[in-house]
Amino acid sequence: MKYHKDRRRFLYKTSLASVGAIVALPLFSLGKLKVDATSVRLVIDADTANEVDDAFAIVRALVEPTFKIEGLTSAQWHTQAKAPNDSVGRSQIMNEQLLQLMGKSEIPHPMGSNIPMVSQERPQPSAAASFIIQKAHQSPPGEKLTVVTLGPNTNVASAILMDPTIVPKLKCIYLGLWYNLEDQTWSKREFNTDNDPNALNLLLNTQNLEIEVMTATTSKSLVFEKNKVDEEFKAKGGVFDYLVDLWDSYDRFWQKTDPEKKQWTMWDVALIEALAKPHLTQKKKVITPHDNFKREIEIYTAIDENALQEDFWNSFKP
Repeated sequence: MKYHKDRRRFLYKTSLASVGAIVALPLFSLGKLKVDATSVRLVIDADTANEVDDAFAIVRALVEPTFKIEGLTSAQWHTQAKAPNDSVGRSQIMNEQLLQLMGKSEIPHPMGSNIPMVSQERPQPSAAASFIIQKAHQSPPGEKLTVVTLGPNTNVASAILMDPTIVPKLKCIYLGLWYNLEDQTWSKREFNTDNDPNALNLLLNTQNLEIEVMTATTSKSLVFEKNKVDEEFKAKGGVFDYLVDLWDSYDRFWQKTDPEKKQWTMWDVALIEALAKPHLTQKKKVITPHDNFKREIEIYTAIDENALQEDFWNSFKP
């Protein structure tokens, strides 16, 4: 109960502070938020309130000029030991706060499903799933909508079940799974996958659906240091202090080592940075897991974690 009370207190405190904090957003960000003419159309689907790295990833994405973010949707994270009954609602609150703090509240931010799919045949309809369908159909001829999933695939998989005609208009990029390059084997015993295994299997079993995966095996190498976060963000106002406060206040109950939270694995940031700076990554085509439809999908096999971290900090500088 203490965790839930502390978490609610943090969300309430930051929501009250956000209106005034927007004014503190550095003016350089207005230039950074200009969209490049060759930008990639993205919908980011995130279980934002589950952990710290989601918020860092979303803020990084919002200042990337090669991204055209058409939506930020919220996802559930119900399997976490201390997840509230309305886990998607907590993600939704944080999405709205981050957009407000970044001065980007005009970006659509529909809520996703609060429960996972119970089978590969039954979608979980939500505003987020309907939004993905709408945006996919708005894709110009020959182009695809990219859905970047930082949590479970509930919303995008439900969208596909609700309207299968969007499949050729979608590119799905997922953060999850483990992959052993040496013996070429998969493991689905991973947090995002556990939160909706049916949704992931639906994606993998959908022929002709373009899929890329940033595996946990690869993304785990991107680790931020708290002293660096404080050096770059602390007392800078606005969203920067929000991120510092989030790190400081988050109860990382599952990790017994590093009780002072001097380090944090930035799983989600790894994927956003990889999309922004593909030349700092390596990818490979591999065969899907043995229990799924056999076909090739592309996975990230390596990232230059030092260069990606440097790029992260530089993206917020004038």
